[in-house]
Amino acid sequence: MFPTLNRNRRVAAFWLACGLTPLAMAAAEPAKNGVDLLARPAVIRQHADTSVMLAVASAGARLVAVGERGIILLSDDQGKSWRQTPAPVSVALTAVHFPDAQHGWAVGHGGVVLATTDGGATWRKQLDGLQAAQIELASARQQAPQNGEAGVSRLRDAERMVTEGADKPLLDVRFSDSQHGLVVGAYGMALATADGGATWTTLRGQIDNPRGHHLYRIYVEGGHTYLAGEQGALYRAADGSANFQEIKTPYAGSYFGMVTGRHGELMLFGLRGNAFRSTDGGANWNKVDTGLPITLTAGQRLASGDIVLADETGRVLKSRDDGATFAPVPLSQRAAFTGVAQSADGSLVLSGTRGMVRIAAENVLGVKK
Repeated sequence: MFPTLNRNRRVAAFWLACGLTPLAMAAAEPAKNGVDLLARPAVIRQHADTSVMLAVASAGARLVAVGERGIILLSDDQGKSWRQTPAPVSVALTAVHFPDAQHGWAVGHGGVVLATTDGGATWRKQLDGLQAAQIELASARQQAPQNGEAGVSRLRDAERMVTEGADKPLLDVRFSDSQHGLVVGAYGMALATADGGATWTTLRGQIDNPRGHHLYRIYVEGGHTYLAGEQGALYRAADGSANFQEIKTPYAGSYFGMVTGRHGELMLFGLRGNAFRSTDGGANWNKVDTGLPITLTAGQRLASGDIVLADETGRVLKSRDDGATFAPVPLSQRAAFTGVAQSADGSLVLSGTRGMVRIAAENVLGVKK
């Protein structure tokens, strides 16, 4: 399942594509001291809001951002100021999601899953890569006899995961409510829970991903769950189903995100500024002009229905026509952006390699094409 590229090269490709420096990669890499970093609480730092931050999400009126070395930041004033809250690990946290104001989950390196039930004030570890490998191994052993050569191959890969330890990052998390959630990551890692993270089951055998493509993003829209990944990978499952089927796309590079328009238009974006739009549920795709061949790393549909994209050089692009065309948003502060959320007052809040950036609502809503 892991033959396409050397493992370290493929993980490094993700971080380089997102504009992170080798120093940041080293800080986020748990391979050398994975178990130690998974057990070591994050250090509370001065000026933590200028650290490398990798994702941001809304938790009701609060904003929560996660980043390098286990840093978790909270803002209760629409992203104007931030404070660091304790975390039980020191590995890089790559994604965060809240289905409601109190319940949230963050994932990251070492296959870690953290959970909160108080809006991000306190966090506990629910899962790590060592446990995930054992879950995959148990499932592979059970299913191998009835799956022929594919089952034997999956079992070998699961045994390798156990041997290699907690060296594979989780890259995204999505919960539909306080009980039902999904996490995905490198080499096709995918696990689901139906009890708020108390127990997890592997979905590796239910995703049409025999080559173990990295899975970068989860997106839920219109009764379907989508998984976007490397080498043009896109998978879709109907609501209530855990069986993901591949959707063919016109690009063989990595997709780092997905957004939808007001009327269900699908838009994929990723490496080298590539973006594609479908108005028929993914049957056909049209290339979207994003201006420059610069990797697009984050996207968000705003409360207005407009779409914004952010890239690794600090550009923010906005579409008022459901992703058909984009125009740049004027910025006074730029960074290699990694995540975007809209605050309760309509402002844009972005995570990036220089920390957190806020774009006031009037500057976002007032942009004309």
